[in-house]
Amino acid sequence: MELELDPIEFVTIGTVGPRGRRVFYLQAGYHNQLISLIIEKEQARAIAESLREMLDELKSRNSGLSDDTPDMARMNMNLRDPIEARFRVARIGIGYNQERDRVLLVVQEQVDEGRSTTSSVSPSVVRIWGTRLQMRALSLHAMDVVKQGRPNPSHNGHILNYWI
Repeated sequence: MELELDPIEFVTIGTVGPRGRRVFYLQAGYHNQLISLIIEKEQARAIAESLREMLDELKSRNSGLSDDTPDMARMNMNLRDPIEARFRVARIGIGYNQERDRVLLVVQEQVDEGRSTTSSVSPSVVRIWGTRLQMRALSLHAMDVVKQGRPNPSHNGHILNYWI
């Protein structure tokens, strides 16, 4: 499956479940088309940081670009229902089309090749085209979502037992 959302009305990252057992979702939509994808917490962090770095660099290289500072109070960054994951994400890429002034987020499905009955497995790909403003809001919101987890993520929800 290859799917292109161009343009999008919204893009967000959110979680479902209690701290320590949260499932992270990347979600985007346009009109009645809604795509929800499962991502890892570190993928959410990587999306946030990569978008921030790319958008900051674009702004520093081209002072003529319009402002991409979102009013987060006016942005609806909640996940939309129904939250039905199409697939779990393995790879993520970002890009920028200068002619269209659009940011591209490309996600590729995680494929378990051991379970396939065919010799070659083609992962699904989703391309999400958004404005710099939408992607800046995604970056800011995703970092907030990541920070809402456990105070010490190195514990990763596991109980540590020490025997003396």
